Amino acid sequence: MTEAAHATVGTRDTRLVVVRGNSASGKSSVAAGLRERFGRNLAIIAQDNLRRIVLRERDRPDGANIGLIDLTARYALDNGFHVVVEGILYADRYGGMLQDLVRAHQGVTRCYYLHMPFEETVVRHATKPDAEYLAHVNETHLRDWYREKDLLPGALETVIDASSALDDTIQQILRESGLDGILPIDR
Repeated sequence: MTEAAHATVGTRDTRLVVVRGNSASGKSSVAAGLRERFGRNLAIIAQDNLRRIVLRERDRPDGANIGLIDLTARYALDNGFHVVVEGILYADRYGGMLQDLVRAHQGVTRCYYLHMPFEETVVRHATKPDAEYLAHVNETHLRDWYREKDLLPGALETVIDASSALDDTIQQILRESGLDGILPIDR
C-alpha cells in the first residue's frame, strides 16, 4: 500500500462516485449525464481516457493507468472538485486502488456497478456512434472482456441492472451521493 493510500483525500463536502461495469453498460453515459445535470466542479475521471488516450496502454495487471486514475481522482478531490471515476475497472486489477481511494475520501462516497447481461451489452455496443471503434471491436472482443457481476469486495457497490433507464440511474446517483443538494461552483 502506498503512502497516498493512507492519506485522507478531499473534504467532508466533496463527493466521490465510482461507476463500474462491463463494456457498453452505460458508464460513460451516466457520467456525462451526471455532469450535465450537476454542472461545473464535477470532474470525470474516465479509465478509457487515461489508459487508452493519455498513456496508450493495454489494460493489464499493475498497469500505469491504475496509479494515474488514483492520482487524478485524489488531485481533483483535494482541489474541491466532486469526482466521478468511471470505467470497466476490473475488480482484480483496480479493486485495491478503488478501496484505498474510498477509505481515504473524507466526504460522501458512493460506488455503483452497472450490471447488463452479455446479450444487452452486444445490443448497446452496436449503437455506439464511433464507426471506427465498431469496426475494430466486435462481439468476440466483448465476450472476452465480459465478467459477470465483477463486484468489488466488501459490498461497496450498489448494483443497478438493465431495467433502470439512464435518467433513473442518473437521478438515483445524484440523490444517493447528495449531489442533488449541492450548488455547482462556476470555475
